[in-house]
Amino acid sequence: MSETIFAKSRPGRPGFALPANPAPGAARLAAAKRRRAPLGLPALGELEVLRHYVGLSLRNHSIARGFYPLGSCTMKYNPVQNEQLAGLPGFAGVHPAQPAETAQGCLALLAALEEALVAITGMAAFTLQPAAGAQGEFVAMLIARRYHRDRGEAREVVIIPDSAHGTNPASVAMAGLRPLTVKSGPDGLLHLDALEVALSAQVAAVMLTNPNTLGLFEAEIEAIAARVHAAGALLYMDGANMNALVGRVRPGDIGFDMMHLNLHKTFSTPHGGGGPGAGPVGVRADLAPYLPGLRVSAGPDGGLRAAPAPQSVGEVHGHHGNFGMLLRAYAYILRYGGDGLADISAGAVLNANYLQARLKGLFEVPYPGPCLHEFVASGSGLRAHGVRTTDVAKRLLDFGVHAPTIYFPLIVSEALMIEPTETETKETLDAFAGFLERIVEEAAREPALLTGAPHATPVGRLDEARAAKLLEVVEPLAEEPAPAPAAETRAPR
Repeated sequence: MSETIFAKSRPGRPGFALPANPAPGAARLAAAKRRRAPLGLPALGELEVLRHYVGLSLRNHSIARGFYPLGSCTMKYNPVQNEQLAGLPGFAGVHPAQPAETAQGCLALLAALEEALVAITGMAAFTLQPAAGAQGEFVAMLIARRYHRDRGEAREVVIIPDSAHGTNPASVAMAGLRPLTVKSGPDGLLHLDALEVALSAQVAAVMLTNPNTLGLFEAEIEAIAARVHAAGALLYMDGANMNALVGRVRPGDIGFDMMHLNLHKTFSTPHGGGGPGAGPVGVRADLAPYLPGLRVSAGPDGGLRAAPAPQSVGEVHGHHGNFGMLLRAYAYILRYGGDGLADISAGAVLNANYLQARLKGLFEVPYPGPCLHEFVASGSGLRAHGVRTTDVAKRLLDFGVHAPTIYFPLIVSEALMIEPTETETKETLDAFAGFLERIVEEAAREPALLTGAPHATPVGRLDEARAAKLLEVVEPLAEEPAPAPAAETRAPR
């Protein structure tokens, strides 16, 4: 493990030099508010700082460095041209609080993006404000709660299949509603008979991830939608897996009333590291008045303006949300167009099914499909060698690829959730399958290679439970001396 930047520090070594501040403001600062000791920042030359942080960046895995088959997260290529467009001064230099007449181009882009998302999904209107998929779920549940209350109905239950994304129950609870889990059938799908048992006059909504986290399309979706609506509830789609449907299936056409989109999945804006993300929420026409955020429309003078919806459930982010991410998504949609988006989903489905076929016999696939954009394998068979899925994931790091999602969904024991996306080549998929073949052979021949992995990374196997409980990622700065007692006199500086 390399030294920290503090360990590399050498007293007196000059860094970036700024000209002296001629302003007398520092001299007027009250003595009690002046620092009594140096801040404790490391002392290094500019080139040393550059090399330190570039070196650290090269230790991070990213889609720019290698394969990233993280199931459910859709870690696909983020086109460099979109980064260049987002850096244009007219976009990067705009301030969200400046007068609308000085930001007409940005408002036009937001309006055009909403129009595109409406066309892609079959919804009637979108809010672009939510900053992530989970926040989009939360927004939709707030809308569902307000909708039923405005109708004089006290509905508090939200039905969620056990194949749903893990954030769904938390989003429901945060919105003041109560999640009710329904078991999937033996084929991994939600069945109408199980749904009908759970439906009641207390149900506000049904949340479905479609395709679900097993990579399977809910075959009875139109019958499910009809039954949900007959019970007076709303049908919400977690659109995190829209990469499998874009350009081919519009959720609004098959009965969904609300949905969110992860622009950092389907529409290729940067993903990971905590954000920034974007999770716009689309709704049918009669739910549009409840949308949060500023809605762009034409004013009396013909210019564009932004104002909140009349019955908005409130703000969930500042201004229009993460504008840079919205801009990148719009550029991506313009680049591909309708036919191109259909090619994207076709490629994602083809790659996932190819990889699933390559791994047939290597791992059990409890719900074989055919799948859509992803599939879930099980590493349970490796237990006979004392090896678990986490060991497979750690060993994959030695081959320069990121591990798939593991231990999710919970309905698959020792789960490996694999999503290759449409942006990977056959050669990459074959190489990945070859790594897994080798790992399975190692499990039988030399399991210690797996249980001790990784071996070729900057640090070895970490104690993840301890790290989660005792997270320390900041080097403490040198502390100032304790304040002097009030009675003590100090010489002026």
